[in-house]
Amino acid sequence: MTRVAAIDCGTNSIRLLVADADPRTGELVDLDRRMQIVRLGQGVDKTGRLAPEALERTFAACREYAAVIKEHGAQRTRFVATSASRDAENREEFVRGVLDILGVEPEVISGDQEAEFSFTGATKELTGRADLETPYLVVDIGGGSTEFVVGDGSVRAARSVDVGCVRMTERHFVRDGAVTDPPTAEQLAAVRADIAAALDLAEETVPLRAARTLVGLAGSVTTVAGIALGLDAYESAAIHHSRVSYEQVKAIVERLTHSTHAERAAIPVMHPGRVDVIVAGALVLLSIMERVGAREVVVSEHDILDGIAWKVAEELDA
Repeated sequence: MTRVAAIDCGTNSIRLLVADADPRTGELVDLDRRMQIVRLGQGVDKTGRLAPEALERTFAACREYAAVIKEHGAQRTRFVATSASRDAENREEFVRGVLDILGVEPEVISGDQEAEFSFTGATKELTGRADLETPYLVVDIGGGSTEFVVGDGSVRAARSVDVGCVRMTERHFVRDGAVTDPPTAEQLAAVRADIAAALDLAEETVPLRAARTLVGLAGSVTTVAGIALGLDAYESAAIHHSRVSYEQVKAIVERLTHSTHAERAAIPVMHPGRVDVIVAGALVLLSIMERVGAREVVVSEHDILDGIAWKVAEELDA
């Protein structure tokens, strides 16, 4: 077994996985998996820059993660940065800060690379399951972007588009510095229009409707799954590989779009950092299901983070 550390820094959250991996057997054993919502992408869609307070929140999380990695004695660490840091003018400030804290340089990967990591992490465990038809359509709904990947044993086509829960919330739901509670019909229509345009772009590259199984990743999807399951607290084991129907997703979106901040915050599985952005994230999921005609989504807790860990382990094993 090879002990590796993987960090995924997105627009909304930064996550760490320390795991023992055996590329020859396909076994990945978690030692430590954690997440913090740091909202690195705060204001990036509007200003084009990473905000000082967002950088400091992210660096604070990096300092915590550095201690965890050292404690477990990981052989190699890989830090992958996604949508927000791709878009920011001052991303070099971010790169220098991470390098100083963790001793590794963050890789600001392309959307296509992000999609490939997500696909590997989400589908490695699904291979050979008789109850799930291929090809898979893996959708990773992030804070700033959503990745679409179609494939079976390997990626056939991938596309990243700039529609995510933070970007859509900041663009359409914020008025006078605060999120509208609940959003207006006009705001919801504007979000829907942006998502539809993004799906049109994705379909130029990825045959979305050719997929037979929809696999959904990341916090918006797992939160919707937790609500659908009626969990009293967030339970990763219960959510992982759960199957949520289109009717359930539609009902949850209806509930969320008519709720206030306080009502969303009171949902047991809701992370405090997701309260303001879950409406947009759930709308992205619903719109995807409607576009591809999916009757259900298979929810995966394993995603880009696991894909990064596998890649590091394979490189060390080579």
